[in-house]
Amino acid sequence: MTMGSTRRTVLATGAAGTAALLMGCGESGDDSGGDSAQESSPEDGGTGVGEELARTADIPVGGGKIFKDQKVVVTQPEEGAFKAFSAVCTHRGCIVSSVSDETINCACHGSQFKIADGAVARGPATKPLPAEEITVAGNSIQLA
Repeated sequence: MTMGSTRRTVLATGAAGTAALLMGCGESGDDSGGDSAQESSPEDGGTGVGEELARTADIPVGGGKIFKDQKVVVTQPEEGAFKAFSAVCTHRGCIVSSVSDETINCACHGSQFKIADGAVARGPATKPLPAEEITVAGNSIQLA
């Protein structure tokens, strides 16, 4: 019977701990302490989701621009067609260093990725850069 009691105690303690954890993760009132990050929308001009990365004129046709803080690279393979990819090289996790000659380039080991689809143009990377979501509203390019 001790084994059953011990098991019940562990299960009851685990359930109570889980409930307390879930209560701590729930919505809080207006007095959140000011430390919590909030997502923003494109309309509110905040940072994070909906943050303006660049103006469309900042991204050259046939090239792109790297946003190291957001770990995103935005390209314009054809006029008016904007793409975004993770700026983290799939080979060893370095942040890509440049965009030129229609490739996104990693200086760590020489991998190159196509600006149109993030596919590997030259190794040692074997996986493409993952696509990232952006929205283009007027002349503004924002994280989606």
